[in-house]
Amino acid sequence: MLYRCIQCENQKLRRSVIWSACFLIPIIPAIMGTFNYLQNLELLKSGWYSLWTQLSLFYASIFYGPLIALYASYLWRLEHLNHNWNMIMTMPVHVGDLFFGKLVIIFKVTLITQAWLGVLFFICGKLSGLPGFIPAEILFWLLRGTLAAGAVGTLQLLLSMVIRSFAVPIGIALCGSIIGFLAANKGLSMYWPYSLMVLGMNSNRNEDQLSADLLPFFVSLFLFFLLFAGISILYLKKKDIRTQ
Repeated sequence: MLYRCIQCENQKLRRSVIWSACFLIPIIPAIMGTFNYLQNLELLKSGWYSLWTQLSLFYASIFYGPLIALYASYLWRLEHLNHNWNMIMTMPVHVGDLFFGKLVIIFKVTLITQAWLGVLFFICGKLSGLPGFIPAEILFWLLRGTLAAGAVGTLQLLLSMVIRSFAVPIGIALCGSIIGFLAANKGLSMYWPYSLMVLGMNSNRNEDQLSADLLPFFVSLFLFFLLFAGISILYLKKKDIRTQ
């Protein structure tokens, strides 16, 4: 049944505005980061790593969270229109399958977004005159940041499920991302889900912040995932369809 739910959610992606956001929005932090890098070449002398500090600074602390929030809001949008919520809640589908079907799609689109960001990073590096290829360590940071979407995506699905507004969960994600960046600078990354994106991508850092703390990072991701998924499924089980 989970597979059928995933197929159903995949149908929503056909000719969807999500793809425009997926490919166009990451271009903005790529341009901002590259411009900032080129304006400070006398200070930023670590090549690919220096470019990454600037690009990831804008992307992880401003754009990444709201992008995931946009995906989550879009996937719940149809259920919030008219009486569609009543329809899905009376279907012979386990609420867990319904929720995780949406989460799989969010992770799929996020994975594509992150891969595109990697392509943009390479293009920006070459346009900036950097030699060679992207260091493998940065590609690992990019992948690690993708895994952080597991916690944030689960939280945003919960928010978009409870809040009917399309824009409000996206605004919450923006505020959460900014707070997350500030929390990361205070060493509180493990206690705030949006900070895990900043930490995972090693945003605005030349050296890996998680070189000795990789296990706590994954434990934190897993605990946030369990917390938000558990609350979401409990909410769906207890939800009264007559209120929709």
